[in-house]
Amino acid sequence: MEVSIPSPRGCLYLPHWGVCTFPTGVSVPSPRGCLYFPHGGVCTFPTGVSVPSPRYRPRGPQGARGPARPLSASAGASAGAGRGQRGDSAKMAAPLAGRAGAVLRDRALRSARLRAEFPTVQLTPRRWLNLQEYQSKKIMADHGVTVQRFFVADSANDALEAAQRLKAKEIVLKAQILAGGRGKGIFNSGLKGGVHLTKDPKTVEQLAKQMIGYNLSTKQTSKDGVTVKKVMVAEALDISRETYFAILMDRACNGPVMVGSPQGGVDIEEVAVTSPELIFKAADQIKKLYNLFLKIDATQVEVNPFGETPEGQVVCFDAKINFDDNAEFRQKEIFAMDDKSENEPIENEAAKYDLKYIGLDGNIACFVNGAGLAMATCDIISLNGGKPANFLDLGGGVKEAQVYQAFKLLTADPKVEAILVNIFGGIVNCAIIANGITKACQELELKVPLVVRLEGTNVHEAQRILSESGLPITSANDLEDAAKKAVASVAKK
Repeated sequence: MEVSIPSPRGCLYLPHWGVCTFPTGVSVPSPRGCLYFPHGGVCTFPTGVSVPSPRYRPRGPQGARGPARPLSASAGASAGAGRGQRGDSAKMAAPLAGRAGAVLRDRALRSARLRAEFPTVQLTPRRWLNLQEYQSKKIMADHGVTVQRFFVADSANDALEAAQRLKAKEIVLKAQILAGGRGKGIFNSGLKGGVHLTKDPKTVEQLAKQMIGYNLSTKQTSKDGVTVKKVMVAEALDISRETYFAILMDRACNGPVMVGSPQGGVDIEEVAVTSPELIFKAADQIKKLYNLFLKIDATQVEVNPFGETPEGQVVCFDAKINFDDNAEFRQKEIFAMDDKSENEPIENEAAKYDLKYIGLDGNIACFVNGAGLAMATCDIISLNGGKPANFLDLGGGVKEAQVYQAFKLLTADPKVEAILVNIFGGIVNCAIIANGITKACQELELKVPLVVRLEGTNVHEAQRILSESGLPITSANDLEDAAKKAVASVAKK
């Protein structure tokens, strides 16, 4: 058995711990990280085996691109024939190709076992995991990282009991919402600020009464704010020195990098001379944070402030953790903590079908694949005098059922007066989109104008499907043409 790996035109992302299926049907478990398959370069696997990546497949008799050539010695020579220096490089790479075939065959067998063990692994876009502050701190504490002592309360009485149990000199009470800017937020109860310091447990109870069950508005929430359902009652500690510390996954380095920034205080060199024990304490916390980063499949662990108390204790006072969503199958306990209560119901409904939906204030619905294209579509609608009603991203691995559900979500919004479909079919097959559109229009009895712009894979077949459907669909030549037609369709009303 010989294995062929045609080089994609562009790069292939290998997601963390996923299973990568090549066009030949061979699957290999991917490393934790990603590999780029460059144009005409050499694809290097973690095993050390390098595979020549031909930029183009050989042309067939009629000039069409033929099937991928086997990566064997003879194939390497023939692929390079008539191409000058390319033939020499192919000959040099041929011995490695044989080794690559053996490695990939071995990996293919392993992938079958992986798929049997983890049948739910799939390469589909997902909404980022959101955790409250207390949840992130609990994860850190469970992994030996030093955080403030705290309790979580969902009633004023529980908050009082928590404050009494802490027996702290000073207490900090924090409203638990996912938005930032809590300290300067305003409650619809009249209370100002979602973060308060006090030394009296009774005050904690009074403050909690004005927080729990009320909406907190910050610079990152809507005008109506977000309902606070829980508060964190924590020990307040003095900070003698603040720094910033983060570990994040960096594509350029093919792995995690550490980022630190001193915010005032004594230079690290002086600390090393006068108080070396503090360096060791900080190093111990950093080691624990790094182990945490690896163990929970994080893509970012940000601690701000990463501080030192007057007593010399190194503490992570506040933290933000981002996770690799492809590792959900391995981090079930953490992903079960996902807090979706602050989302709009329509966003949660969209997430069930792996759709990313964000509601806006306009009346032209945007149905797009890819976040960048979605933002560009919203912008060009605005530039042509319209207002987008939403940001809906289909992602790459879209199916007809998702298209149908997307239309169902869009038409359920009473603000929507027109729908603009803007699809660039790279990974996406335009024919699948067209079939989904026609099915949705027929079954949902679409009553608003529909403008469709399709480009890319199978676009001619898609255009045929739409034109033969008999549905009142307006086609557009490009994005600007689509935006103008969508805005005009609303203006006619």
